[in-house]
Amino acid sequence: MAGNQDQFEIKFRLTDGSDIGPKSFPAATSIATLKENVLAQWPKDKENGPRTIKDVKLISAGKILENNRTVGECQSPLCDTPDTVTTMHVVVQHPATEKEKKAANKATQNKCMCIIL
Repeated sequence: MAGNQDQFEIKFRLTDGSDIGPKSFPAATSIATLKENVLAQWPKDKENGPRTIKDVKLISAGKILENNRTVGECQSPLCDTPDTVTTMHVVVQHPATEKEKKAANKATQNKCMCIIL
């Protein structure tokens, strides 16, 4: 990697089709830092936005990116082309509340009964 390839142009596509970016990031930028950037630039008018980076999942080339990896490690072969903007998809996944966990647990319990007369 030399010169311009140390930087990646990335835009973030939200589930409604709108975008954040594009913005240039160094290859050494962690995925957690990208998530913090998405969190900071999240449109204020959108409902159900992420509260923490744990609520954000970034997907690139069909893979969910791990927080401890860097942009350079996660690059796809398409990123090697100069002047290309990489699109990462953003999925917001809020952690389940206790009420939701209990409801899911009840739904998975066996409901069969036998009655012998």
